[in-house]
Amino acid sequence: MEINNYIDHTLLKPTATQKEIKTLCDEAKEYRFFSVCVNGFYVPLAKELLTKSNVKVCAVVGFPLGAMTTEAKVFEAKKAIEDGADEIDMVINIGMLKSKSYVNVYTDIRDVKVAIGSKTLKVILEISELSKNEIIKACQICLDAKADFIKTSTGFSKGGATLTAVKMIRKTIKDGAKIKASGGIRNLGTAKKYIEAGVDRIGASSGVSIMEELAKE
Repeated sequence: MEINNYIDHTLLKPTATQKEIKTLCDEAKEYRFFSVCVNGFYVPLAKELLTKSNVKVCAVVGFPLGAMTTEAKVFEAKKAIEDGADEIDMVINIGMLKSKSYVNVYTDIRDVKVAIGSKTLKVILEISELSKNEIIKACQICLDAKADFIKTSTGFSKGGATLTAVKMIRKTIKDGAKIKASGGIRNLGTAKKYIEAGVDRIGASSGVSIMEELAKE
């Protein structure tokens, strides 16, 4: 189990500085994480810093609320790809899901996926805000809209990933998409549990400490 290959090394706080982004990218190269996950403004810097590495750049879209227009999300996603992003993590329109306006939810995801083409799209559900039935319905919509990944959380709400939700998502989507667990995964033991539960990627700001724990085993 090469845990580093599962980790999207993440820094999304609004106070993140250029120096902190540089440190994030240096750490990602050192530990050979799968990607760095940053806000759109920092995509060009991250791409430049990671040019001679295999580390990918992931950008968030509609983050962290998901409540902006589809057109805004599409523009943001296209701009991130133009600036060098390899992957997009977009937040679902939670209010539309709760309103049972499923066509709007579908269109929101589909239009972003169409805009970025073959690039990887991860759709953030924000499971702490959803009921079991809403999570299942959101997963079904994500599959219909051709999302590549379903992601549990932004890490900016009242709760993060849970093993219960991950197992529910896996049961619902089967092999139709991959799963990214994010929010509250801060140590090696927790990371291992999620990988064993079937996640394909882990979003974490604690990637370095996880790897340091691994080195001590």
